[in-house]
Amino acid sequence: MRLPRASGVLLHPTSLPGRYGIGDLGPEAHAFVRFLAESGQRWWQILPLGPTGFGNSPYQSYSSHAGNPLLINPDLLVEEGWLETNDLGEYPALPEAHIDFDAVADAKDQLLRRAFRRFSPNQPEFTSFLQENAEWLGDYALFMALKEANGGSAWYEWEPDLVRREPSTIERWRSQLSQSILYYKFVQFAFARQWKALRASCAEHRIQLIGDLPIFVAQDSADVWARPDLFQLDETGRPLFVAGVPPDYFSETGQLWGNPLYRWEAHASERFAWWISRLKSVLDRVDLVRLDHFRGFEAYWEVPADSETAATGRWALGPGTAFLEALRDGLQGLPLIAEDLGEITAEVEALRDRFNLPGMRVLQFAFGGDPGTELHLPHRYVNHCVAYTGTHDNETSVGWFHTSHIETTQTPEQIAAERAFALRYLGTNGSEIHWDLIRIALASVADTVIIPLQDILGLDSSGRMNTPGIAKGNWAWRFQSGQLDPRVRARLADMTAVYSRWNGPLPPEFGPPHRQLVEEPMLGR
Repeated sequence: MRLPRASGVLLHPTSLPGRYGIGDLGPEAHAFVRFLAESGQRWWQILPLGPTGFGNSPYQSYSSHAGNPLLINPDLLVEEGWLETNDLGEYPALPEAHIDFDAVADAKDQLLRRAFRRFSPNQPEFTSFLQENAEWLGDYALFMALKEANGGSAWYEWEPDLVRREPSTIERWRSQLSQSILYYKFVQFAFARQWKALRASCAEHRIQLIGDLPIFVAQDSADVWARPDLFQLDETGRPLFVAGVPPDYFSETGQLWGNPLYRWEAHASERFAWWISRLKSVLDRVDLVRLDHFRGFEAYWEVPADSETAATGRWALGPGTAFLEALRDGLQGLPLIAEDLGEITAEVEALRDRFNLPGMRVLQFAFGGDPGTELHLPHRYVNHCVAYTGTHDNETSVGWFHTSHIETTQTPEQIAAERAFALRYLGTNGSEIHWDLIRIALASVADTVIIPLQDILGLDSSGRMNTPGIAKGNWAWRFQSGQLDPRVRARLADMTAVYSRWNGPLPPEFGPPHRQLVEEPMLGR
């Protein structure tokens, strides 16, 4: 797979503006699609879309397949006839600049339950939805209903027969919780309808979506509860080993993620069918998928479950070539981006290149003196890669350059040297460091460039999305619609045109006729 020369924006839908305390799939999402089209972008990259659990992280979801109920827009529920306009008048006033997840979850749940009371499950569209998603929806809805009935506790703390999924116990609870189960199926139906409408808007404007598949799933998830045999668990359902990464740029003790590890031999015995199913669910919603922590498929960091930090882990071999061959056969191709950041070995690079997957380059990693950082300098890029100024795990570019204290393992002297080299390399005084980085990324030979919206807006550290290794206070950033003013739009559009990344025919105002671009086919259409 070779991607066309193009660019796009990284923004999770929760960060969109709007009156309901969190970004959602309503009018502001459709307006953002129009912004992307008007500025010549081809890609909208998002984070995982699943219902979030611990820490509100998109990478700790209750399901690999389900959609996040918090992304459901109430106005569109009114259009469906499931709510009335006056129902929205009772919605609480919530912060606009950041997300109060608990308050939003409570308010959205109340609205969705009210909508459910007006919903008729006999409509043909709902019947078709149940049939099309039968592989995962029943387990997920039962899991959520049981979680609610058990006061929100993790599944491995439920009664032993439920932990073991004893058939007669499962059937008893399924009957007892039938209405609650139907409610959670309805919520997924509502999400699917709103996502389908947004996807149609993207297609209309020639915008394609890059999704994200976490390598690991949450311990407290329908995925692990439904298939414990695929994970390294003890007899009570608790993990024997957990995931993480060794000490790195972000932390001297590594990052202890806590996700259960896979029994790869069990997955291999089923030709990785569970993985193929996960990816198909994501690819039903997007055009291309960032495969998170790609190096873990060659070797992953295995940490004993009772460890306090990730420093006590060791490398264990992943499924490697057999895994990617199975995905390629099951998906009839590999529409994937390899997230190949971190401690990357020759073996990881060989696995990536064997299947011709584009890797990632991050400008914020380019100017330090550590081994391997030179690969992130634009003059070292290859065409077949995806370049970023920063990712959701990085500081904003302004924050990275100007903040006096940066959450990394670098010393103040190293930070000063890094900044000095960045100024020399970019040929700038740093007064508009975000545009300097955007320009050099767009000018590079990388086929694909993705810019976080925070960098386009020139935001400081207040716009940071996630700080790795910190469990609380992440994922809450939102932008305000007035920030995407005509000046910002015009500047992004001009750079996109100048560096031949415009999506489709180049508007006359951006160059003479010989600058017109060749029409590139849309991926997967």
